[in-house]
Amino acid sequence: MTDQKKFLLSENDIPKQWYNVQADLQKPLDPALHPGTGEPAGPDDFAPLFPMDLIMQEVSQDRWIDIPDPIREMYRMWRPTPLIRATKLEKALGTPAKIFYKYEGVSPVGSHKPNTAIAQAYYNKIEGTKQIVTETGAGQWGSALAFACSQFGLDSKIFMVSASYDQKPYRKSMMQTWGGSVTSSPSTETESGKKILENDPKSPGSLGIAISEAVEVAAGNDDTKYALGSVLNHVLMHQTVIGQEAILQMEKADAYPDIIIGCAGGGSNLAGISFPFIPDKLRGKNTRLIAVEPAASPSLTKGKFTYDFGDAIGMTPLLKMYTLGHTFIPNPIHAGGLRYHGMAPLISALFEAGIYEARAYHQNACFESAVLFAKTEGIIPAPEPTHAIKAAIDEALSCKKTGEEKNILFHLCGHGHLDLSAYDSYFSGNMIDYALPSESIEEAMQSVPKV
Repeated sequence: MTDQKKFLLSENDIPKQWYNVQADLQKPLDPALHPGTGEPAGPDDFAPLFPMDLIMQEVSQDRWIDIPDPIREMYRMWRPTPLIRATKLEKALGTPAKIFYKYEGVSPVGSHKPNTAIAQAYYNKIEGTKQIVTETGAGQWGSALAFACSQFGLDSKIFMVSASYDQKPYRKSMMQTWGGSVTSSPSTETESGKKILENDPKSPGSLGIAISEAVEVAAGNDDTKYALGSVLNHVLMHQTVIGQEAILQMEKADAYPDIIIGCAGGGSNLAGISFPFIPDKLRGKNTRLIAVEPAASPSLTKGKFTYDFGDAIGMTPLLKMYTLGHTFIPNPIHAGGLRYHGMAPLISALFEAGIYEARAYHQNACFESAVLFAKTEGIIPAPEPTHAIKAAIDEALSCKKTGEEKNILFHLCGHGHLDLSAYDSYFSGNMIDYALPSESIEEAMQSVPKV
């Protein structure tokens, strides 16, 4: 069917393995460094924070990692997710391009985040963890972890970035419904939070600050582990179920993607949609992989590729990544899930190697694209994937000028039903585009350790 709208898979098509892109890197990642000694960090250094199975996945060079049956069984609640052709958007744009999107908003929490939350909760459960603590920006990751912990009988504690805590109260309600304990960050519950509030009592918070608080709680309690929703290798690997399904679905559509687009904050959803296509690209497929980030937090387009801490205080291991500086406090844009100072080491290394290209957009332009998408395709996107939608529309309009019939695939990583306050801000004309001055980056980069 040349005009087929949806391309669906059966539950038997749920991937049985995660794809580990580390096996296909031209050179291995630079090692994580111990925050105290500056020496390469070993498995024992990560043991206070993560179960050993996840630590081994973090450093594994195996191309494929088996997905345990209990995790695949949980995936059946929403996977496989649909691949949809945006036929009405194509018509509205008058483009000869075909636009497809992989839609993860059908998960219980409305985003792609449960793909790794379920896995992390499972491995913590079998190691005997009683509680998992984490941070969250817009609340999608916190919601996913609270949901996953409820499925495996674990307690969850979430530090939610203050700006999003105030903007998105119903995300907090979701977490509480699944048994999660939610705290606005920075808080007075940790020494890290107290230190931030002493310097700035009205701090809007950041993912880096919330990570510091969560890590402090995990490190101080023997029955508690830490979970991260993006950035780390094992997290990105868990998301590759998205791209593996997309490969099968694009085959059904008889339309191999010429362009693959994902929004980029820490890198998990971009990795999920694009990593499984990288082996083909390395073998010569001329597919463009585009990372789209907010102009207010542009780690790839304006950051530096160097070692830096993953948190604001300097408690986590040092990672080689594109960073704006770990003390950088991004402006409170509505795409809270993209407000992070650094990019995943794997994405950073692949960008440095020329596998990815990157661009940054202001939020008003992204919401303009999101409204057009909602009017044509019916789905109201979360603020984060509005960046991918904007890039997909730009590429489709470029095809209109050139007459090229390219296949564009983008990742619609979540719906925006709990983000309508952002749309209110857009329609009322109160949405502000934050231009990040280079002086702010230079100031934050002063805090980056010299390695």
